[in-house]
Amino acid sequence: MLHPEWSYQAVIYEMNVRQLTPEGTLRAAAAKLAFLKELGIDAVWLMPICPIGVESRKGTLGSYYSIRDYCAVNPELGTLADFDAFVAEAHRLGLKVLLDWVANHTSRDARWLSERPASWYERDSSGAAVIPCDWSDTAKLNYAEPGVWEDQASAMEFWIREHGVDGFRCDMAMLVPIAFWNATARRLRALKPDLFLLAEAEQPNLFEQGAFDACYAWEMHHLMNDVAAQRVRVTSLRDYLYADQHRYPEWAMRLSFTTNHDENSWNGTEFARLGAARAVMTLFTFVVPQGLPLLYTGQEIGYDHSFSFFDRDPIPAERYHENEHTQFLRRLTSLRHANAALASGGRGGKLLEIRNNAEDCLMILVREVPGNRVIAVMNLSPYRIHADYYTGIYAGMYTDAMTGCAYEFRGRVEEDMEPWSWRILTR
Repeated sequence: MLHPEWSYQAVIYEMNVRQLTPEGTLRAAAAKLAFLKELGIDAVWLMPICPIGVESRKGTLGSYYSIRDYCAVNPELGTLADFDAFVAEAHRLGLKVLLDWVANHTSRDARWLSERPASWYERDSSGAAVIPCDWSDTAKLNYAEPGVWEDQASAMEFWIREHGVDGFRCDMAMLVPIAFWNATARRLRALKPDLFLLAEAEQPNLFEQGAFDACYAWEMHHLMNDVAAQRVRVTSLRDYLYADQHRYPEWAMRLSFTTNHDENSWNGTEFARLGAARAVMTLFTFVVPQGLPLLYTGQEIGYDHSFSFFDRDPIPAERYHENEHTQFLRRLTSLRHANAALASGGRGGKLLEIRNNAEDCLMILVREVPGNRVIAVMNLSPYRIHADYYTGIYAGMYTDAMTGCAYEFRGRVEEDMEPWSWRILTR
């Protein structure tokens, strides 16, 4: 499968408009796009921008994922004109815009509940719309109804044709029939051939007919948290990588991340979950095979705060400025953009390792394509280790990607490595 050309070495940014700025609007968010472009972001995924339901609303502002109207903008964020201005500014800067699409359910006072047949929703014995999972502010759509398929696809077309979006991140994609995604992906790509679709799920059948370009790597994310907390050692993460490469087509991209809106609000920031391992785990998401790195609102400035999910809780304006966290992430985005070996979607280097004497702590990944090689030497442990390994065919002169200095990768390497330390070599 061919992906949009921009996506193979892309870095995605998840934007929480409500919390990004003190204003919490699309117009204010548009003013941050130049900062993100300079950081090295390629595509901005907007959390849902549609009006939010009032019935059973959680908190003061409700959940982004309780959609009242699929073809409108939440007035708290702005207007359709503000959204168009946001997209225009993103495109002027060379950024792509992805919308968060909630196909599984609507709010409990959505327009469809009153304007569409009752059969469009799954119903309980009393005739009330079923609440999926424990999301008490939502109503479950019934995909046995062809009309649901048609109007979902039509609404997605609306945002592509009328408002220029470049793709969708599809919320809880595994709860919607894969046949819907397969049919809708074909329909949308007939309208926009370079459409990008990301599934918030990791079932292999998402790729059987090429509906999605990418899916989440949730299992890897949880293992990274476990390694950081030393609930497991890096051998578990290594075993996952080898097993995972056989679960999906070679061209399938996997969203790799240390945080996102769910993790940040419900399980704590990457600072809290990863501690001293935060930097090397962030690096890992940029070098892992088939990885599609994701950054979440606040990461670009190292904002150590769990956002309230249902209320205004914005980043203070005085905190939003370039700092050492910004500079570190810029080096990582530059590393990904400059090295074809780190591409995903079937273009980058496959999973290779240099074996070593401390494999319960040390992982040495090699990513290589003709003309380009990246070697990531990572101590993924809280221990100071004495590393000892032979470089074999990978010996030679390299550039240290973090310092820009020349580095000789000798035939035998014997060195002490500090906890959670790393070296990235390119040639």
